[in-house]
Amino acid sequence: MKVLIISDSHGLQEELFQVFQRHEQEVEIIIHCGDSELPKRSFSAYENLLIVKGNCDYDPEFKDEIQTTISGLNIFLVHGHMHNVKTSAVRLSYQAEELGANLVCFGHTHVAVTFQENGVLYVNPGSFRMPRKRFERSYAIVEYEGKTATVMYYDHLGNEISDLKSSFILV
Repeated sequence: MKVLIISDSHGLQEELFQVFQRHEQEVEIIIHCGDSELPKRSFSAYENLLIVKGNCDYDPEFKDEIQTTISGLNIFLVHGHMHNVKTSAVRLSYQAEELGANLVCFGHTHVAVTFQENGVLYVNPGSFRMPRKRFERSYAIVEYEGKTATVMYYDHLGNEISDLKSSFILV
């Protein structure tokens, strides 16, 4: 199973949808971690999209968080601003463990990062519009097979960012 994760696109629509179209045949689900700054109706063509509300989103149809299970993977999705992720991942990790999540997808920091804590995989795809700590405008794809999750990052044109690639065993 493959999951596309993107965040913080801040008003970009055409480029964002190009990424969706580039990968929609290979991924089971597309996740947007908030701050799209687009109305929810803009995404109506994508049935396999989960999107949450970020601190820059104003459409009341967006949820603050989503929890779902797909192909045995328990996914928890938030933007991160309500969990203070710019300071620490502690609040996010407490809630993820309470929910029994295997994969946590979040944004808000604009920093592409992947880490594992207590068997839970955390993925922040960075910012698709305004990255921090790196130059690449990025998104991620998680490939989950057996108990192994491989996280690959790509720039806005679809080129792999190889130094960010990592693999984890999920419990």
